[in-house]
Amino acid sequence: MSDESQSHGGFAPEPPAEAGLPESVLPEWVAGDTGTRAVSIGEVADLAPDAEEQAAEQPHEVLSDDESLHHDLLGPAEHEHEHGPARAGGHRAAGGARRGGRRRHGVSGCLAVLIALIVVGGLVAVGGTKGYHFLKDHLGGSAADYAGPGTGSVTFEVHQGDTATAIGRNLKDDGVVASVQAFIDAAKADSRSGGIQVGFYQLKEQMRASAALAVLIDHKNLVQNTVLVREGVRVADVVGLVAKASKKPTAQVEQALSKVTLPDSAGGDPEGYLFPATYAFAPGATPGDMLSEMVSTWQKQATAAGLKDTTIDGHPYTVQQLLTVASLVQSEGKTPSDMAKIARVIYNRIENPGAQGQAGLLQIDATVDYALHRPLTVGLTQAEREGTDSPYNTFLHKGLPPGPIGNPGAAAIKAAVHPASGDWYYYVTVNLATGETKFAHTYAEFQQYVAEHQHYCATQSASGCR
Repeated sequence: MSDESQSHGGFAPEPPAEAGLPESVLPEWVAGDTGTRAVSIGEVADLAPDAEEQAAEQPHEVLSDDESLHHDLLGPAEHEHEHGPARAGGHRAAGGARRGGRRRHGVSGCLAVLIALIVVGGLVAVGGTKGYHFLKDHLGGSAADYAGPGTGSVTFEVHQGDTATAIGRNLKDDGVVASVQAFIDAAKADSRSGGIQVGFYQLKEQMRASAALAVLIDHKNLVQNTVLVREGVRVADVVGLVAKASKKPTAQVEQALSKVTLPDSAGGDPEGYLFPATYAFAPGATPGDMLSEMVSTWQKQATAAGLKDTTIDGHPYTVQQLLTVASLVQSEGKTPSDMAKIARVIYNRIENPGAQGQAGLLQIDATVDYALHRPLTVGLTQAEREGTDSPYNTFLHKGLPPGPIGNPGAAAIKAAVHPASGDWYYYVTVNLATGETKFAHTYAEFQQYVAEHQHYCATQSASGCR
């Protein structure tokens, strides 16, 4: 913001994800962001209730041979306890006695063995290799595993938050490993498995589990196709990033963007709706795929931030207006704390024109830079402020500009939705190196901070803030 001064905008980093979660019993871990981290996880919460994983992870009660075969291959006994169905594997009460006291009635031991043998024969005859691996996983012995390095080619994706079990399940579904348990065993035996990164890997069909793991733990094997969208960048910048990542002409990316479905609040303009983040795209992803993912991410982040039509200080604001405030805050603030205060200054000026010597003009330099189609600058001239004819020029037009001037991150959106409490009408960044920003209620106080800014530019800035 500037009344004969200028403020300095920048990209505010997103708060880092929390780490240091407790180690799992298995031990499980969660795949981290591409190329950055992997954090441990306390529990395996995403197990699918398929037979293989239940056999690998549920406790089994010690039963007689015929009872065990009956339970595993034919299902639970026909008669249940009167207080509820029998649980898979069973549970023992204190003293080791089975709860319920009633002996299960069903197929006799000899007949159960005979039927079990028939079922086993059917699995081998009908299921072939799959039947063999199923039985090997469920009837004891080491987990089913392929013997060789594999053949063919499989593009495999590790998703954000995947556990060892989830990765093993997906590997088996893709025909890479013979069993989930074989991969879990290999991961447990290699401490480097906790460093598997999110992204895509080139694997083969029917690989030995340890061989598949060896590919996943080597970060050089990541099939990199990432796009880093920084906080505050404009749609034109994102188009260039996508064109580079997809190796497509800019015109083709712009055409793809015109076909992306945007939220109704956008009014057909994608500015502000391409959420800043690091994206890992599948090999061969189209520009439309990439841009759609950015809009989808924006929708999730907007929901998480509570971005919706609402009132602030009794004044109504639409999603588009709040997003516009967030984009201004992103261009001006450096820390979440400062962003919330800058949002408060914006609302105070809009809602109280004429107070403390200001006329309801936001006077934010970044809006003039946007109108001039140039990057954010420090040292905007007064002639540019007063002479740039654009509805985005907040030195000439009161209130908010027509729409966002960039794509704000989560911290800026949160600041717009939840501004700080305060009576400020002015702010000045007095140290461009540290981003130190001071906020003022009166014009006289503001002038003092302007003097600090000018002193910094004269004595500590090599360019004189130009």
